[in-house]
Amino acid sequence: MPSVSAVPPSAPSSRDSVVAALRTAGCVFAEDEAEMILATARTPAEAAAMVERRVAGLPLELVVGWAEFRGLRIAVAPGVFVPRRRTEFLVEQALRQAPAAAVVVDLCCGSGAVGAALAAALGGVELHAADIDPAAVRCARGNVASVGGQVHQGDLFEALPGALRGRVGILAANVPYVPSEEIGLLPQEARDHEPLVALDGGTDGLDVLRRVAAEAPRWLAPGGCVLVETSRRQAPTAVDVLERNGLTARPVMSEELYAHVVIGVRP
Repeated sequence: MPSVSAVPPSAPSSRDSVVAALRTAGCVFAEDEAEMILATARTPAEAAAMVERRVAGLPLELVVGWAEFRGLRIAVAPGVFVPRRRTEFLVEQALRQAPAAAVVVDLCCGSGAVGAALAAALGGVELHAADIDPAAVRCARGNVASVGGQVHQGDLFEALPGALRGRVGILAANVPYVPSEEIGLLPQEARDHEPLVALDGGTDGLDVLRRVAAEAPRWLAPGGCVLVETSRRQAPTAVDVLERNGLTARPVMSEELYAHVVIGVRP
């Protein structure tokens, strides 16, 4: 997606008033947010309504209805996890690990951003995405339609067609990994507007990762990889979990994005 276009010079007062309203509400990146709102709104009245919702605390992505992810405009909806920029690192690592993957699975797909980005980069892949949340499934279907992806509803691997067993080249599993007792420490936008099922990873944050690791080897093709996002603190345990399930695992990180990913490869 091209970068968000600037507001035309002919409307400085409109932009200035939007920036002022957002800055007063405490938006740190008021100028950037104003440009997104004004570039998305079709009428002045729609722009005013968007500003009102943003000032009231609605996340910017839900205000405008989309989030940018690896150059794609990903549609988002209320109750669906908003893709984070740090998760672009997971996509980059998947492409580096398996640049010739023919079958891609986006597990715990949320909006389908990871799957859509992988399919767009690889071209011509068989893409399957899955989520337990009906709202996420509806949202993901719209986002992966242009790359021919299929979206399934269900609990992890139970949602996937059995014919995928042993064929998956990239299994991207952006599982929830926030420890239950730390949910209350998340930013208000996440606590109030994103589904708990997409955030809560259990006592140590790794409950869902353990379930993915236990099943992944049966779904991966030889040399196929599973990638999970985690935290710096959890990464060593996550590596151990994958290795205990027969995968060759290693952690990778991006200081710039403060992103931590663990990669497991089927021998």
